[in-house]
Amino acid sequence: MQRRVGLWISSLLIFASPAFAKDYIVKYKNGGGEKSVRSAYRVLDTHDKARLLKISINEKSKEAEAARMARLMRDPNVEYVVENFRLHRFEAPASAEALREQWALAKVNAERAWQLTGNKGSRNIKVAVIDTGIDYNHESLKANMIKGYNFRDNNDDPMDKTSDKNPGHGTHCAGIIGATGKVDNGTSGMAQDVSLMPVRFLGEDGSGDLMGGIKSIDYAIEQGAQVISASWGATVPRSQATPLIEAVERADKAGVIFVAAAANDGRNNDQTDVFPANAGFPNTITVAASGPQDEKPQWSNFGAKSVHLASPGLKIMSTLPQKKYGELSGTSMATPLVSGLVAFLKAQDATLTGAEVRALLQSTGAKVSIETACNCRIDAGAATEALLNKAAFLVPAAATIAPGESFVMKMKNAEGAVKFTSSNTGVATVDAGGAVTAVATGDTTISATDAKGQNANSLTISVKESNGGGGGGGGGECPLPDPQLCEMMCLFDPTLPWCH
Repeated sequence: MQRRVGLWISSLLIFASPAFAKDYIVKYKNGGGEKSVRSAYRVLDTHDKARLLKISINEKSKEAEAARMARLMRDPNVEYVVENFRLHRFEAPASAEALREQWALAKVNAERAWQLTGNKGSRNIKVAVIDTGIDYNHESLKANMIKGYNFRDNNDDPMDKTSDKNPGHGTHCAGIIGATGKVDNGTSGMAQDVSLMPVRFLGEDGSGDLMGGIKSIDYAIEQGAQVISASWGATVPRSQATPLIEAVERADKAGVIFVAAAANDGRNNDQTDVFPANAGFPNTITVAASGPQDEKPQWSNFGAKSVHLASPGLKIMSTLPQKKYGELSGTSMATPLVSGLVAFLKAQDATLTGAEVRALLQSTGAKVSIETACNCRIDAGAATEALLNKAAFLVPAAATIAPGESFVMKMKNAEGAVKFTSSNTGVATVDAGGAVTAVATGDTTISATDAKGQNANSLTISVKESNGGGGGGGGGECPLPDPQLCEMMCLFDPTLPWCH
């Protein structure tokens, strides 16, 4: 059991506040489950779509709290219970420099991508920026803004409100995605033509909770966003992140591409659970940060299994509230650049799925010494050229699996029957249908040839023994960060799954 719950938002590490120690998220079952919970507990918030209630348990002792929690968890009307999160951010002040140099766009060859297509995106593509809101009156953003919502205050005004704890994080992310590039001395996003949907659940004080994040994801899905940009998350066990993971899964099932920041505490996500980054669905793209020399900033998280690619995230110039501009750093800044590129590529081919666009970005990325699934940094020019030329590539392009596990690989843009081969059948085999099965630890690559003779090669397919990290767990572990409370609950109900 994990003794400290590390939470991160934007570009610095934060920690759980004890203020929410007795607030819990309950998922109830259909057929009277909600009524059962409501009758016994004080309900603070509801989210009917996900069958979630936020409740408060106020007891005078930990023993009494444990007894009540044990009763709640064995209620046949309850699917699961997790402790709610209160998120709080500490942000370095934005740069006051007036220079609008944008090294990141040049680094990823954005200009070449625009030249190849003759456009800079499309307003038909909606990107939900789930964050602190957006200054929708900003001169470089106003033309691309669409209706959003404020789940922090439960109203329809998602304005980004600044403070000493928030220089305008959401506005900065929005500019990286879709600043128009049409304002003198302004900035440009990767997709100058795009529809930006502001969804606010983090306040000007840098705080927001789990329920607000979940509601924000579901709102973006319901409002028709094709892409969600999420520069926030939590370092918690999978069991505790279950309602958040389920929200990402709903996005996956709806065909919404979910781009998430890997986090900023310099750790390996393959060994440390981070959510939503480690949700692990086909629609997710998890992003590490890179610097001007394609170096990994010390603070950026990484991981060959759980982090898919890198993107510029160091000293990124973008929009800030009240017609300002400035530099911020973090995987929070790397993420919206990928979101903007995904939106730009979707504008060229609306049929692209999350799995396909992830594989496209990985197979065309520039090789760098940053540990991700592709060891690569996005290259907008190369990705656009491959897309327009209908180049063949494999989906997924890279993977890390454990011995005995398998997945199905497909050849995008193939014609006729496809023949697959593995470079090392002692590590993994592949059958005629593209099913890759891990045999023993090691590395291999998969090659494919279609009926026309087109060839495509995967990146590294690694077979490693599972270490339980990178989003592992969830079976038999307590969903609460307080090990003492979990142990006390076992005294009241030894049948709880984590009790031994």
